[in-house]
Amino acid sequence: MDKCVHYLSDSVCYIASDNTWIESKAIQQLETTAQLPDMAYVAGMPDLHPGRGYPIGAAFFSVNRFYPALVGNDIGCGMTLFQTEFKNSKLNLDKAEKQLSEMSDIAPSEWLEAHLPTEMQNHPFAGSLGSIGGGNHFAEFQQIDQVINETLFAASGINKKQLLLLVHSGSRGLGQSILRAHTEQFGHKGLVANTEAANEYLQAHNNALDYAKINRRLIGERMMRQIRTQGEVISDVNHNLVEPCELHGQQGWLHRKGATPAHHDMVVIPGSRGDYSYIVKPLMSELSELSLHSLPHGAGRKWMRTECKGRLSHRFTPLQLSRTALGSRIICANKQLIYEEAPQSYKSIETVIESMVSIGLIEVIARLKPVITYKTSGEMA
Repeated sequence: MDKCVHYLSDSVCYIASDNTWIESKAIQQLETTAQLPDMAYVAGMPDLHPGRGYPIGAAFFSVNRFYPALVGNDIGCGMTLFQTEFKNSKLNLDKAEKQLSEMSDIAPSEWLEAHLPTEMQNHPFAGSLGSIGGGNHFAEFQQIDQVINETLFAASGINKKQLLLLVHSGSRGLGQSILRAHTEQFGHKGLVANTEAANEYLQAHNNALDYAKINRRLIGERMMRQIRTQGEVISDVNHNLVEPCELHGQQGWLHRKGATPAHHDMVVIPGSRGDYSYIVKPLMSELSELSLHSLPHGAGRKWMRTECKGRLSHRFTPLQLSRTALGSRIICANKQLIYEEAPQSYKSIETVIESMVSIGLIEVIARLKPVITYKTSGEMA
């Protein structure tokens, strides 16, 4: 049952099937992170890949102290799934692509004034709310391609005749400012729990989680408004955070860096912009503590960003990369980014899902097909 679990030591493991590519540098980073003071357990997910010093697609459990650097600069980065009222049968791809291309990357100030929650009106980073940001962040309209578990799907309340919208973004410049302020004072040595510095960070961290959640909701509202529809949130999950937790009989701190918390009833694990995504139900099993109650947050990168254009530019133009093998379309005016985020630069989402199903950590509910993925329009407000 646990053939997908690879033990590096008694306290370090990663989950991956034989078909899942895991880069050796990511495994090295996993082992290095496990050597941090007070680090008790480390678990890599099937989407594990190297990050800046610390691996992405992993969870880390420490006692006595926690590490803001493991959470990273995009505190609260996560995904929100919306059920829209837009019927699939009414979709005109050309029209929808044109409407979405006209949306500026940054929310217009007058729109924000009308839509910001009262508590965010005077926030120092209010101007970034409703904007997706760069890197692997996106907003993607999707359709139910296949229902895998009819019973769980019926219980989800999702209408398969209507478009879904998945928004992946976080706390924008706010999270960056929090991490910078922390590392300038403390470096990467972490914070001893229950100290004044630790409590100050946690307050800022929790504010960033709230900001990220509001940001994704506003992005969703802007996206739906562009195609003349509206909808409601059916799932919202953070992938970058630290929280108090009891594991293996110990009280400590669970960090997730690009990992999905497994305590939700339903989560989305997306593929690349040219691949399917999956709605899954997290399951409790004998390996739940081994995985630190965490799941993958996507397919995971296969190539470094700096490699992508060199590998692909002689084979594909940006225009060609704006269309996928599944018939979906990409809105991305940034020519460098369209290469960096090409489907070829990511692992197969099927191998990631296969790894988690095989050890009983998820039940697949449905498969989602991308329709239009919004990265950037190139028009800045």
